[in-house]
Amino acid sequence: MIKDDFEYQVSQEWVKKFQHSIDLMDKDEERKSKDFLGWESNRSALLCHIEKLQAEIAEYESLVAHDSHTPIVLTLEDIYYFPQLLIRARIASKLSHKELAALSSLTEEKLKHYEDKDYDGATFSEMMGVFFALDMKVKAGEFLVPLDSLRRTPMKIEDVLSKGKKKAESDKQIVG
Repeated sequence: MIKDDFEYQVSQEWVKKFQHSIDLMDKDEERKSKDFLGWESNRSALLCHIEKLQAEIAEYESLVAHDSHTPIVLTLEDIYYFPQLLIRARIASKLSHKELAALSSLTEEKLKHYEDKDYDGATFSEMMGVFFALDMKVKAGEFLVPLDSLRRTPMKIEDVLSKGKKKAESDKQIVG
């Protein structure tokens, strides 16, 4: 997820670099003929990175261009992405970190830190403070409880948090 103009510019630069690499690969007939599977695998990986970055760029442009006086509907496919929902809402609202911090009773530094880390380390109360400061409302929220496969053995909180972090990290694999 792109969180600010700097990340937006860097993402655009990476798209250009990846596209340039693909252009060079497409001209390398020798590599294509000698190791087609390797060539195709590398090309596909670059295309995958480009597509993901372009989707993030389009999302950021859409949030930045959104009229801050018109409601926006943001969706959440998984509760692990709630922190990103807060960041998207701030961007669409055209609120600076300083403004949102004041509204949510956080310091600007703490809010920036939370956003940089996707709210890792923030308490539920702090996240809800941001949620309410943004005047967000839940519309037709649904939660599935799979009773037929509900876990019946104890689980440590560290396991739950670790599972959530691993899922979020695997879902947002970008250039590292």
